[in-house]
Amino acid sequence: MFLRNCWYVAGWLEDVASDAVVARTIIGDNIVLYRKSDGALVALQDRCCHRHAPLSLGRREGDDLRCMYHGLKFNPSGQCIEVPGQDRIPPKACVRSYPVAQAGAWIWVWMGDPARASEDLIPRGLIGPAQTDWIYGQDAMAYEAFYELINDNLLDLSHLSYVHEKTLGRQSLQWGETRPAVTPIERGLRVERWLVDDRPPRHIGAPDDARFDRWTAYDYLAPGIFLLTSEYHALGTAKASGMAKPSARPRHVNMTQQAVVPVTARRSIYYFTAGHRAQDTYDGRVPLQVAAVVNAFQEDRTMIEAQQRVIDASVPSPMVLTSADAAVSRFRRIMQALIEEEAHAA
Repeated sequence: MFLRNCWYVAGWLEDVASDAVVARTIIGDNIVLYRKSDGALVALQDRCCHRHAPLSLGRREGDDLRCMYHGLKFNPSGQCIEVPGQDRIPPKACVRSYPVAQAGAWIWVWMGDPARASEDLIPRGLIGPAQTDWIYGQDAMAYEAFYELINDNLLDLSHLSYVHEKTLGRQSLQWGETRPAVTPIERGLRVERWLVDDRPPRHIGAPDDARFDRWTAYDYLAPGIFLLTSEYHALGTAKASGMAKPSARPRHVNMTQQAVVPVTARRSIYYFTAGHRAQDTYDGRVPLQVAAVVNAFQEDRTMIEAQQRVIDASVPSPMVLTSADAAVSRFRRIMQALIEEEAHAA
């Protein structure tokens, strides 16, 4: 059901402050996050090995974490180093430790075999506090739905013409009527398309009657990472580019980076950023863009949670595919192959 040997987003960098002890659930595993005195992150199983109390109710002591039920103390590797009232520490007194990293604006946790954890598998090009050439905002929302349905939604943007008809879609049928180019990349897909002579979203700051040729390109990576850039070009650029990736200088560029994180089989967390190049932005533009995408993602959530309720209440049956499902089907096969490879290795 879930891929374990991969990096999942566990929150924003600032979610785990220097003195914070934070609980997370990812693919059914309960995890506690905290920082050592040097700022390095620690991720442990959120269950004391003694009486199974959550360590997220514990107390950080230097680089260690003390369970506040009966006082057992654990070091950053998950080994118990103190049991109040006795000198001998049982050999099995330990909790699982997870590899953890920081990249872009996010904290990442590796949920599988620690020996296979490689930060090279964290996507490149992530936007975060260290990148001053982008100005962005961020938010997150919970879905009462299986994460795969959210992946499907992001892999088939033809829904913008309908779900987001009056928001991101701006009453344009081009999203639904055009088909993108879909190219395989390592552990994912690249999806690219032109929208010709199209109305831009309001948050780019163009006049309401402005028209552009819009180039959108995104990478969709296991287990559910969506990295999209949109370029707004003068009319005629799409034709001059042969409907391929443009070399012309865009008039506007914006981006969104999103992460779909399974909590359980029927609950997911959706993290997202939205922003512009610093050279393009002005006061109020980024909050306008974030407000626009939050509104749109609430529309998505309404549809996807309703879809989940229909699926749960129905006799299982296959979904009928259309040509718009090319990326959806291919990414599902990529995920299934990775999950099967993992199971075979185990």
